[in-house]
Amino acid sequence: MMCILAVNGGSSSLKCGLYEAGADVPQLRYRFKLGDALGTPELSITGDRGQQLALLHPDFSQIASNQRHLMALTLVLDWIDQNLPDCTIKMVGHRVVHGGQQFSAPVRIDDDLIAALHHLSPLAPLHQPFNIELIQACRARLPGLVQLACFDTMFHAGQSSLERQYAIPARFTQDGIQRYGFHGLSYEFIQRQLAALGRGLGHSLICHFGSGASMCAVKDGRSIASSMGFTAVEGLPMGSRCGNIDPGVLLYMQRHYGLDIDALEQILNKESGWLGVSGISSDMLELHSSEADAAEFAIDMFCYRAALETGRLSAAMEGLDRIVFTGGVGENDADIRARIGKHLEWLGVKLDAVANTAAETLISHPDSRIEVLVIPTHEGAMIAQHCHEMAG
Repeated sequence: MMCILAVNGGSSSLKCGLYEAGADVPQLRYRFKLGDALGTPELSITGDRGQQLALLHPDFSQIASNQRHLMALTLVLDWIDQNLPDCTIKMVGHRVVHGGQQFSAPVRIDDDLIAALHHLSPLAPLHQPFNIELIQACRARLPGLVQLACFDTMFHAGQSSLERQYAIPARFTQDGIQRYGFHGLSYEFIQRQLAALGRGLGHSLICHFGSGASMCAVKDGRSIASSMGFTAVEGLPMGSRCGNIDPGVLLYMQRHYGLDIDALEQILNKESGWLGVSGISSDMLELHSSEADAAEFAIDMFCYRAALETGRLSAAMEGLDRIVFTGGVGENDADIRARIGKHLEWLGVKLDAVANTAAETLISHPDSRIEVLVIPTHEGAMIAQHCHEMAG
C-alpha cells in the first residue's frame, strides 16, 4: 500500500495521519494523536473506522521539552514499521504555521526552504520551531523522500491590501509587517466540504474554535478577511493568548512593570486568554466544569468577542449567508454555539436547540435567516490532498 503521511505539530501536541494514496482523494487509514507532550503524554492510534488500535503512555520525564515532539514522531514511525509491513510511505506533508510573504502555495522542502522557515519563526514562536524540528526529523528518518510544506497562511494570501495592511509607516509594511491570518488549512478543508454540500458560494463565516481560535470571512470560496493578523495572537481571546489588545497597554506594562520582551511575550502567549481571565485553565472543558464566577466570565468574554468579530467579518464580505463551527471547541461545545447564537439573534440567527445539542450538520432553525452548520475539520486530509495533487 502506497501511503502519504501528514504531520501536524502543535505547541504541545502531535497529530499524524496515514493516508492510502491510490484514489483521487487520499483515504485516511490510521490516525496518531499525541496530547500533552509537555506534561503527561498519551499517544492514541486509531484505524479508519475510529477503532482504537493502541494507547501508549510514553515516559518523557527524562527528555527535554524541546525534544518531545521528535520522540513522539519516532514512536509513530516505529509503530508503522512494526505493524504495517506492507505500507510504503511515498510522501510526507507537513503543516507549517507561517509562510510569510514568500509562500502562498505548498512547497517542496529543501535546505533553502528550511532556512527561510527559521527566519519566520519569530512570527509564530509557539509553533514554527516545532514544525521545523519535525521536518528535520522526517528528513533524517526518511532520507530522499519528497516532503511538502503546507502553510496555514496560504489560504489568506489573496486578501486585499485594505485588509492586510496596518496603519503604520510604509517602510514597515514593505518589510512584511502585515496581517497574514492562520488556520488556513482548516478553512480550506471546510470550504471544500461546503462546496461538496452545494454551499461553496456566497458569504460564509467559518469559526475555527479550539485552544487557538479564529474566524474567517469566505466569499465565493476566497478568504476575504480573518480575525488573526501578523501573528496568531491577534483576534479572539484564546486558551492562553490574549487576542486583540490596545498596543498602549503593552507599552504601559513594559514601562510600569519593568517587563522585558521575553516576559511580555510569555504573558501574551501563555498566561492570558481563557487562562488569564479565569485564573483556572486554558481548557474550555475545565472552565465549563468549574463553578467559579471567573470561569463563567472567561466563557462569556470569548462568546461576546466572537459575536463582535462576526459583525466585522460580515461587513468585510458585505453579507452573511451561513456560519460554520469547526475545531475542537466549535465541533463539540453546544453551549458555546448557543451563547454565540444568542448574541446574534438580532442578525436573524436562530438555532435549533435539539440539533445543536446533537451537533448535527445543520443546527439552525428553519426560521433562521442565517444558516448555521457544524462541520468537523481535518487539516491532515487537506495536507494529504495537497501532497496527492503535487505528486499528480
